[in-house]
Amino acid sequence: MYDDTIAAIATSLGNSGINIIRISGKKSLEIAQKIFIGKKGIKLKKLKQRYLHYGHIIDPENNKVIDEVLLTYMKKPYTYTKEDVVEINCHGGVISSKKILELILNNECRLAERGEFTKRAFLNGRIDLIQAEAVMDIISSKSNKSHEISVNQLEGRLSKEIIKIINEIMGLIANVEVNIDFPEYDEDQVTIEQIKKTSIKIIDKIDNLIRTSETGKIYREGIKTVILGKPNVGKSSLMNFLLNENRAIVTEVPGTTRDTIEEYANIDGIPLRIIDTAGIRETNDKVEKIGVEKALDKLRDSDLIIMVFDASKELEEEDIKIIEYIGNKKSIYLKNKTDLEELLDLSDYPKIEESIIDISIKNNEGLDKIVSKIKDMFMSGVINVENDLIINNMRHKNLLINSRNSLDEVLKSINNHMPVEFLEIDLKNCMENLGEIVGKSVSDDLVDKIFNEFCIGK
Repeated sequence: MYDDTIAAIATSLGNSGINIIRISGKKSLEIAQKIFIGKKGIKLKKLKQRYLHYGHIIDPENNKVIDEVLLTYMKKPYTYTKEDVVEINCHGGVISSKKILELILNNECRLAERGEFTKRAFLNGRIDLIQAEAVMDIISSKSNKSHEISVNQLEGRLSKEIIKIINEIMGLIANVEVNIDFPEYDEDQVTIEQIKKTSIKIIDKIDNLIRTSETGKIYREGIKTVILGKPNVGKSSLMNFLLNENRAIVTEVPGTTRDTIEEYANIDGIPLRIIDTAGIRETNDKVEKIGVEKALDKLRDSDLIIMVFDASKELEEEDIKIIEYIGNKKSIYLKNKTDLEELLDLSDYPKIEESIIDISIKNNEGLDKIVSKIKDMFMSGVINVENDLIINNMRHKNLLINSRNSLDEVLKSINNHMPVEFLEIDLKNCMENLGEIVGKSVSDDLVDKIFNEFCIGK
């Protein structure tokens, strides 16, 4: 447990109905008693814990009322941080919240660091590291399914599976150590066969988890989707359609979009991180040239490219260059302006011609086919969010891969008839990697890095 007491505003500052100031630590109640007076002047120490109590926050120096509030006191260990916690519900807005926080910080209390309430919950054993990371994932969810995945992890479903695998590895290590320390009570062959059988079974479990990571990453981060095309083919209009709002400026003037525009969209449950780019063409305009270079940088880092052709114009050198830039990356090709006379000829590119989608953004035609195509490309054989365990965190995926590699080394050692002592090293490496996922073996630097991604107040 920490010795000091922390406080922070737990809600976004701005105009709102209510703001919440949270205090956690051994002096929480003592601080609250100094600044809170309940209805009819009742002091906090006479009020029940875990009840909302009406009263006022006052400045002890001059007895001036700061705000009318509702206050809750929760006694350890049955709190979010497993410490004494006080939460003050005051009126929304910047001034009231900051004045109350300032009073609290003047009474042997410091401002909480980023994610420190959740960090204390982890270090005090209330939640493990997977659950702590799930808290932030819930806050930053981009779709209902990413929210469901994070809620499942917060409830501990993934943690239980990882701990179950760790216990199986520990059982194998125990068998190895018995074999080494008391050879008269064990047989090498029996131990090795058991290790081989269990390792194969665990590898299968780990592989099943790793297989979910790509879909999990999509739900967590969104599909990084770059819209490409030469100027004035309808890229910005397409982005506005996908976002269902006029986010990008649309004009008849080629080169209107000079910088990348990035927004999130939730399309039929699929989160897209859509990036509209400057039209790719040779230009002497310095600003537009920078926009073209940025577009090419985004292309290289994309999960999906949507290339837009102008059906009313013949294939031009700019189109051909963009096709070459795209290469073998995952792509969807669109033929826009099909409501006009069609002059575009893609016979030299039969693969594109075969899969291209005819659309007219102006007439709102064919756009539903884009969503269907994205589903086919990224969501075929989609996992069941409600029932399947899903990996949506690259840290977890990398540690699972490391764990699997260690078990592969165990099997190689067995196949090469190595002594049982050699197996213990790789089994322990596997267990340490799995333990790092849930936080059983994790460095202080990594813990700090994870919680620094949180907001202050959480």
